[in-house]
Parts: sequence; C-alpha cells; structure tokens
Amino acid sequence: MKKHLLLAITLVAVMASQAYATPKHLFITGPFKTGPDVTRLCLQCHKKETAAIMQTVHWKWSKKQTVDGKVIDYGKKNAINNFWGAVPSNWSGCTSCHAGYGWVDETFDFNQSENVDCLVCHDTTGTYKKFPGAGGHPVYPGETKEYPKGTPWSPVDLAAVARSVERPNRAACGNCHFSGCGEDGAKHGDLDSTLANPTPEQDVHMGKYKLTCESCHKAANHDVKGEAISVSFSSGPRTLACLNCHKGRIHPSQALNNHLKRVACQTCHIPRYARTIPTMTSWDWSTAGKDLKPEEIKKDSFGKELYRKDRGSLTYGKDLVPTYFWYNGQVDKIRPGDKIDPAKTVWIAAPRGDRSDPDARIFPFKIMKGRQPYDSKNLTLAVFNLTGPPDSTTAYEKVYRWNSAIMAGMKAAGIPYSGDFGWADTAMVWALNHTVAPKEMALSCPNCHVEGGRLDWKALGYPKDPR
Repeated sequence: MKKHLLLAITLVAVMASQAYATPKHLFITGPFKTGPDVTRLCLQCHKKETAAIMQTVHWKWSKKQTVDGKVIDYGKKNAINNFWGAVPSNWSGCTSCHAGYGWVDETFDFNQSENVDCLVCHDTTGTYKKFPGAGGHPVYPGETKEYPKGTPWSPVDLAAVARSVERPNRAACGNCHFSGCGEDGAKHGDLDSTLANPTPEQDVHMGKYKLTCESCHKAANHDVKGEAISVSFSSGPRTLACLNCHKGRIHPSQALNNHLKRVACQTCHIPRYARTIPTMTSWDWSTAGKDLKPEEIKKDSFGKELYRKDRGSLTYGKDLVPTYFWYNGQVDKIRPGDKIDPAKTVWIAAPRGDRSDPDARIFPFKIMKGRQPYDSKNLTLAVFNLTGPPDSTTAYEKVYRWNSAIMAGMKAAGIPYSGDFGWADTAMVWALNHTVAPKEMALSCPNCHVEGGRLDWKALGYPKDPR
C-alpha cells in the first residue's frame, strides 16, 4: 500500500513538473505590431498582476522613503550617480531598462496599464531585447535599426516571445541588471553576464545549488525584495540578509561565529569582485569632447577603450580586492540640488556606521570614482542632458556643448542653474552581495590579521589589529 502511495505521489510530482516545463501560452498566435499590443492580451487574464507591478519600484523607479524625519518620493527617477548622471532629460536612453514602454519624457503616464512590459521579465527565449534609446521599446517588425552604427538589430518575434513566458529566469533579470550603464559588469562589480549560467567558482549559490535571482529576491505581488545603495537611503543587510537563510551555528568554529557580530558574511565570502568580467572604476567627464584619431585611443589589458569623445576618460579593473567600511544599512547620499563642497571629494553615496555602532558590520564595497560637472555658483552637482534624438540641440553626445547640456538637464530636474560650471571629484559605493565564492575560497585569518593584511584597521577605528 505504501509503495503504491509513494508511486502515485511521484507520478503526480512528475506530471506537475512536466506541466510547469511545458509552455502554457501556445494559444497565442499574434501577430503583434508593438509591445503594448501584447500587454493588452496579457491583461485579459492578468489584470491583478499588472496592477500589482504598477505599484512597485520596477515601474515607478521610486518609492516613499524617510529622510531626516521627512517622507520623500525618491528612487532611480530622481537620483544622481557618477556614471550617466541622472534620468531627467535622458529618459529615452535610461528607460531602455524600464519595465514599460514609451517613457521618453516627463509626460509619461504611469497609470496606463498597457504600457507595462510583461515580456522583459518573463521571456524565456533569450531573444527579447529593448533597443537603446527607444524608451523601453524593442525593434518591431518592419523596423530597421542599428546600434551602434553599422550593427543591425533584428525585429523581435513578439508572438514567439509571448508564447514562451514563464517565471523570470536569471538571464531575464540580467537583461537590465547585468549591463547597468550599458556595459556588461560595468556598474556594480558583482553583477555581470556570467551569472546567467555561472560555475560554482563564479557564484556558489547559482552555480552549485542552481538558485535563481528570485530565490533570494522574493517577489510577493511582483514587489521584488532588495534595494541598491544608489537609489535607497536604507538598504543592504536589513533589507535582504544572508542570515535570512543561513541560521543557527553556521560555522564549526566558534571563533568564526563570533565574527558574525561585527563582520558581514559578504566580507569573507566575496574575497574579490569582478573576478571574471572587468568593471568600471572611474569616469572623468571633464576630458570628453576631444577628437582623437583611432590610433591615439589606448586600450587596457582587457581590451577596453580608455577614452571616448562622448564619454571622456574611463578606467576598468578585474579581480579586485574590495574596500571595507562599517555599514549599518543606512546610506548618506547627495541628491540633485543638495549643496556640495567641490574642494573635497563629493561622496554621492556612502555607508553609515562606525565601530561604536552596534548595528554596523564591516562590509565590502566597490568604490566608483568620478569627475563630473557642478554648478560653480550654486554649488550643486549638475544634471546634464547626455542623450537625445539626432536633431537634438542640447544632448552632449550630439552637440558637445556642456553649458547647453547642463542647462537642459537642470531644467528637466527642476534645479536652478547659474550658467557657470566647474568639475567636481566624486565617489560612491556599490555594495557587494553577489558572486559569493565557495567556502574553500573564503578569506582566512591571515588575509586580515597579519601585517599588511587587507583591512585598514585605523580607518575602521582600531588603534591596531584587534586579534
């Protein structure tokens, strides 16, 4: 009897797994002219899900956050960084990674459900790609587009993609999150295309145990857990923590378990970052605009160009040792319009915490350095118009005039501009949470507790190594 019951349970499990693996949307035939046409079909069955995602940061690019006792609406839509600067005036380029269609200016209607892009997260064909600068749209049937110039993009078979939809996989998440800043691995340092199908050495959770992004970034009602320091004042270890899963007596050594009180798991288990694909480490906008001959443009050992006329000077690094700070989950930030001191390095995002803070732990970060324009009279970082249509009279990459680019960007952001600008040295941190190495590759005592070890004990508030 027990044997037959076990067999029945096994057969049901097998049938269920096969049903899940079989595409559920074979009835979709199309044809579709645009992405919103597909969404209108999805809405016939999935109004509730569409309404849910329209309440999330993936759609709004902001959320209510408390800063110094005040509640503000803040997120990617009105943050600033030292890569592309900010979203205002650059909508059509930045929103190539928005979970929607048509956000090309400040008039975008966030209440139009047919403009939600269901396919960008749920495609399993790997063929669905949004076209750079198209405000979230892919290349549609009948369109001919190139990016960069000379590289044609094929139209997306929208019906085939719609038939393929399933729960998000790692590659779908990576369409936006692996290539932030438009380059594989450039922004975060711990997110790149290797995570679509990593080896255990590249990421033990995904490579060895086959976890997906959603295994940790759970998404009840499409509200995905986890927030980047670049867009949040309160993120990191209090939002999504290793200890949510790893509980109890984690290490056989009590000495290691004692470290958990003051040292983040990531500090030992992400010993280096950008281990496979280089990440960007600095961006100097002040050198942009020069016409160099191809033979004058140098490349680094990774084959990366170190100068572009429309970007300025760039540097990259690979297999890097993190920088360590105390971090309690709170972030100090510079927002557009905040006063700065250009005589010092301007920290756009910096972790809060110190040795005396019981909620802080030593945590690993990538530091991104920049040199970017600021209003030299009002002492505010500049929002500048970088990208736009071919006939744009303000986009820097089209006309190479900083003053008009800053004027347009500041107007779009609603920030006063004096008409005079200078160059400020900036820095910001990016928390390292992904590419966790196998335990055999984790740091050991000599990595930190020796003369010349990787931790700067004085900077961390200790008079000497506390071993």
